Amino acid sequence: MGMARQSDKEAKEQFFGEVPGYPEGATFLNRYELSQSRVHRPLMAGICGSGLSGAESIVLSGGYEDDEDYGDVVIYTGHGGNDLETKKQVRDQELTRGNLALAHNSLAGIPVRVIRGHRHRSPFAPKTGFRYDGLYRVEDYWCERGKSGFLIWRFRLVKLSSAGREQGEGDAVNESREPYRAISGGTRDRIVTRVIRDTATTLQVKRLHDSTCQICGVRLETDAGAYAEALHLRPLEPPHNGPDTPENVLCLCPNHRVLVEHGALTIEDDLFVPAAGTRLRTAKGHTIGQEYVRYRREHYRRNAEPVRLEPPAENDDDLLYEDPELLED
Repeated sequence: MGMARQSDKEAKEQFFGEVPGYPEGATFLNRYELSQSRVHRPLMAGICGSGLSGAESIVLSGGYEDDEDYGDVVIYTGHGGNDLETKKQVRDQELTRGNLALAHNSLAGIPVRVIRGHRHRSPFAPKTGFRYDGLYRVEDYWCERGKSGFLIWRFRLVKLSSAGREQGEGDAVNESREPYRAISGGTRDRIVTRVIRDTATTLQVKRLHDSTCQICGVRLETDAGAYAEALHLRPLEPPHNGPDTPENVLCLCPNHRVLVEHGALTIEDDLFVPAAGTRLRTAKGHTIGQEYVRYRREHYRRNAEPVRLEPPAENDDDLLYEDPELLED
């Protein structure tokens, strides 16, 4: 698919969602053709985006040993610390630049375009060239030690259908009748997808705490009743495979749920929350598993210093992040 060369202004302008003229399944001979389409603008980088506004697209091409591709679900390894020759990790990754951009997608609910290349080690990869495989939601992100023993950032990507609904998710709730449309600055028209997380176990934990946040002690009252959110300390979804048991569940207000979920608040083994200066509230009949508290703390954490969203450097205005991706013909 050839396309006229875009202007410098167009090349630097972020573009989220579907790119007009390039539906899911569109193929490209090489990285140059892919770049000209604007489906994935950089010629070499694997992540295109900004920590300030999110990632617009990623390319899967076999550059990282820890990537896992299940088709509608991808466990994507962030960028950095990779040896170009061996494809193995040689140093720790950090939640900065492209990794921070993908984390922003998770927080803001912005889907990312996923492109697979023929060098990607997966049965879902094209035989030749590159293929645009649709929009994926960044459902989760965390830090763990990879196969080579270094810290890596991992992102769980779940495919959206044309209606904006996760593939295979029977409990997704669409809060718009329109699919996510392409955006390029200005007002964003997008679908918002919520995944209903309540199970019989989480409802039980909420009842035990009378829908009161275990961190701040706030009980939110609405005309329809009290409102609280549950959080599995070790997530249920692969590759975490946590249990749906009360020992693995917290009852939290929306604010503290987001802060714990995204690593802004950590919990010590004795249930002390340092940033809040308090211990988790307990309730009769609800015991919190220390192993699940430890799992959350070890996998969901910020870098050593608090993350600060700063404007890109002057020489970084293309918002393209380096990756062991090479220009392919």
